Amino acid sequence: MADIPKTIGVLLAGGLARRMGGGDKPLLKIGGSTILDLAIAALRPQCEALILNANGDPARFAATGLTVIADDVPGFAGPLAGILAALDWTAKSRPDVGWVVSVAADSPFLPKDFVARLHEAREAAGTPLAQAQAGEQTYPVNGLWKVSLRGDLRHALVEEDMRKIDRWTARHGVVSVIWPDKPVDPFFNANTPEELVEAEKLIASRS
Repeated sequence: MADIPKTIGVLLAGGLARRMGGGDKPLLKIGGSTILDLAIAALRPQCEALILNANGDPARFAATGLTVIADDVPGFAGPLAGILAALDWTAKSRPDVGWVVSVAADSPFLPKDFVARLHEAREAAGTPLAQAQAGEQTYPVNGLWKVSLRGDLRHALVEEDMRKIDRWTARHGVVSVIWPDKPVDPFFNANTPEELVEAEKLIASRS
């Protein structure tokens, strides 16, 4: 991590999981581990520290040992609210850190070079933001965010009622970093029971 700016990692677990029938998708198990534990194991070595964004009772995530932060934007404002919560937490609790990287907490196959490549790309492109892409599919939730943009993000969410990540990132400039999507999409996330079965098969094939 010596050549990479200090970066706080946030695992976004604030979704409603409607297609999975509700509940906490990241706490479902594949290959004997929770999806969340797999995501933590992949991201932890790449970051200065990890936090978890989730709403409701934080005790259900106590086993992770992570600090749990909730959205403070009224209503269910989507992933941008979780990203804002992480930016605000970092500004207050880790003022020495200027960057936050976010991932969907139900992503069990995150790449080991995730943070390094995002930083490399945004520096080369001269943008304050970077997002992941696998093959032709972009994953705006899995991205790199500059802490100093938190004021503008709050304004966009609260005053402009902006919910779409792409609209906000386009305002500041974002670069996409492409990973191969074969044999496994590194940003695969299980949104349905069928995709959970697929994840189980994928992790079995990797072992």
